[in-house]
Amino acid sequence: MADVVVHGPASWNLVVDLDELPPPRPHMRFADAHRELLGGTSAGKAAHLRDLGVDVELHTVLGTDAAADSIEAALLHAGIPVVASHVEGPSERHLNLMDRVGGRVSIYLDVPVTPDATMSSCAVSRLLDAVTLARAVVLDLSQPSRDVIEAVAALGVPVWTDVHDYDGTSDFHAPFLDAAEFVFMNADKLDAPPQEFLRTCVDRGARIAVCTLGAEGAVAVDAQGLHHHVRAEPVPDVVDTNGAGDGFMAGFLVAHLDGADIAGALRAGARQAARSLGTTQLNPILKPPGSDWTRECPDG
Repeated sequence: MADVVVHGPASWNLVVDLDELPPPRPHMRFADAHRELLGGTSAGKAAHLRDLGVDVELHTVLGTDAAADSIEAALLHAGIPVVASHVEGPSERHLNLMDRVGGRVSIYLDVPVTPDATMSSCAVSRLLDAVTLARAVVLDLSQPSRDVIEAVAALGVPVWTDVHDYDGTSDFHAPFLDAAEFVFMNADKLDAPPQEFLRTCVDRGARIAVCTLGAEGAVAVDAQGLHHHVRAEPVPDVVDTNGAGDGFMAGFLVAHLDGADIAGALRAGARQAARSLGTTQLNPILKPPGSDWTRECPDG
């Protein structure tokens, strides 16, 4: 039994460090460094939740390639149980270009494609069984998560979602925003102050909506329309910004489950976000693989 069920992407990423992000013109550039490691927003949240001592279970769709083996091994070595639905073909893979101040360009190399673009009955059944016993469920942006929103929401377990750099107009995000009681995002594509969009999330039924602002901390709007702000946690040496947003949401979620008020949960989110900034991994608990703890949906 998991206290928190996370459903969504796990990927195997190639991260390339550059002195600055490349301009949009043909040219040659030497990388400062490069590495392959676990990625994916749901993998990141699961790792941060596990780091905080939460019983978490990650449900994800993987391919049948070597990247799938690497993803599962990295997660399971960190003690994160995985319910993986395998589909023929590639797993999700990204190329992340990172500059020295935390800027990122993420290029999707591969995405697993489920037959008929729907999740298998085995995967759906296992997800709903797990959610029934959980205290919270995270539905991250992906087509498989979108497919199960209605069924998951009907169970009455609080739904948390992260719409990332939502611009306020994409139809794909609408079901997530309609179902979620807790909404998280960043301000990368917002033209107006984030509080304006956060108020629209509350108007749609969210209990609280939070927007992370990088080094400027985060802002939130609650169901009463009150605004909240938290400063970013100081980090002496920022190594990599990947996973910081997932850490913030995980820290907030755990504090909320423990009974913290909004201010306390925001502070907990800021502290956990800082955990990922000092490591090249999504979270420090992610180390070289070596575990065989896994469960799989045999019918894909």
